[in-house]
Amino acid sequence: MAIHLGANQYGKAESRVVRIYRDTPRHQIRDLNVSSALRGRFEDAHVTGDQRDVLPTDTQKNTAFAFAKEKGVGAIEDFALTLGGHFLDAAPAADGARIEIEEYPWQRITVDDTGHDHSFVRSGSGIRTTVVNVQGRGDDRKAYVVSGISDLVVLKSTGSEFHGFLKDRYTTLPETNDRILATSLVARWRYDHTEVDWDKSYDGIKALLLSEFARIHSFALQQTLYGMGAAVLEQHPEVAEIKFSAPNKHHFLVDLSPFEIDNPGEVFIAADRPYGLIEATVVRDDASDAGSAWHAVPGFC
Repeated sequence: MAIHLGANQYGKAESRVVRIYRDTPRHQIRDLNVSSALRGRFEDAHVTGDQRDVLPTDTQKNTAFAFAKEKGVGAIEDFALTLGGHFLDAAPAADGARIEIEEYPWQRITVDDTGHDHSFVRSGSGIRTTVVNVQGRGDDRKAYVVSGISDLVVLKSTGSEFHGFLKDRYTTLPETNDRILATSLVARWRYDHTEVDWDKSYDGIKALLLSEFARIHSFALQQTLYGMGAAVLEQHPEVAEIKFSAPNKHHFLVDLSPFEIDNPGEVFIAADRPYGLIEATVVRDDASDAGSAWHAVPGFC
């Protein structure tokens, strides 16, 4: 019976890198969660224990912290591209590098109607993400960037319906033309190239996702997601495709009739599970080849 090593990668997960800029009395904060992984010709490390080709995960962690100081932290996409290229150069046996970064948003605390110079509060407006895959060497090197947002909790208290669905003998869900629609949205979009103003693009896409969620009269969460994705592709030519993972955060109307209390769509119970999970991809007909862009990006169809 022949046995061989299959797909593998290794790296350092979740290095919490916080960079404070103190160049002026008004400080800036960048709060990152950085994960790195290398894949390639590491058979000896697995089969015989020979580590001569392995760049230690501890070194990967140290590099993330050192680069935060030496090169600074601007757009997380640029930071990830820099790390990925460096790790490929530093580990000749590696064929590809994968860098995943989450950025946690902080806002200045308001004091006397002004944002404080060095005091912040964590914002609840979603977590910015990027996954960068770099592969190849020299002129053959390619980089793929998938950016996005997670934990973007949104709700509309009307303007949502759900009816006309397939029914069988186990169906108990009533049809409705007025319901709460809520989700904790995860969206990731693949850029068509790397010549992008990352911060401007992210800010524009996030604002568009929110405005479209509010604007679209929803007949189903699926329809809302498609409309949001189509709007992004129409207004952001730098994006090749966008993927969504959206748990339906159900709100069920509480029956107050036993207490002789009328409840015309005002008091609900928020159920955390089980929940519907809607996943969808919206893609351009002429989208570029995805290559390794979605390598090891879980949770999407």
